[in-house]
Amino acid sequence: MDTSHLAEHVGTVGSLAASVFIVATYTMRTMIPLRVFGMLANLVLMITAIPFHSFLQFGLHAVLFCLNGYRLHQMLQLIRDVKKSVNSDLSMDWLKPFMTERKCEAGEMLFYKNEKAETMLYIVSGRYRLVESGIELPVGAIVGELGMLSPTNERTQSLECIESGTVLSVSYRQVEQLYVQNPEFGFYFLRLASARLFQNIGKLEERLAERQAPAVATPGLA
Repeated sequence: MDTSHLAEHVGTVGSLAASVFIVATYTMRTMIPLRVFGMLANLVLMITAIPFHSFLQFGLHAVLFCLNGYRLHQMLQLIRDVKKSVNSDLSMDWLKPFMTERKCEAGEMLFYKNEKAETMLYIVSGRYRLVESGIELPVGAIVGELGMLSPTNERTQSLECIESGTVLSVSYRQVEQLYVQNPEFGFYFLRLASARLFQNIGKLEERLAERQAPAVATPGLA
């Protein structure tokens, strides 16, 4: 078999294999297997381009291979970070790559009670206070994430900046897209939000116990 026939044979087999992988990507319901099959298709098309010296095809699919690989790595890293957050300190650092920076000035209201909730915030620097409860939020805190799960999607408190700083914001729509793209991410995000909810309930129970303690102790002193 001469070189031209070999190249033609490789091209035929490669195109068939690439077609199978491309069709497979359209059957995928989640993002990770879609990226994997997309990379396989890119790799096969790169190989088939070599015998024909089709540098344009090779270059195009090399770029697409790298892009698919980067997005796959990003999604896998996201899932690993969410798992780590669920099993440790409930950090939301894994969302930072998807967030937008916002500068805040002292006295600025970031949102008001009962208004429509569309974003959650990550505090990078400065000081912020929940007006109704008087709670000051520390750097690294997340605020507003439970509004996504609220039936009315309304804010339960107002948030005021009391010392200039920076926050990162991410829209509920972006989080929902990540949720839909990968069910595993959605599962761990739901666990994370549930863990935060139980954490808040625990804090309320502690405050209630502290308030009840003096009332119980008073009859004993009498």
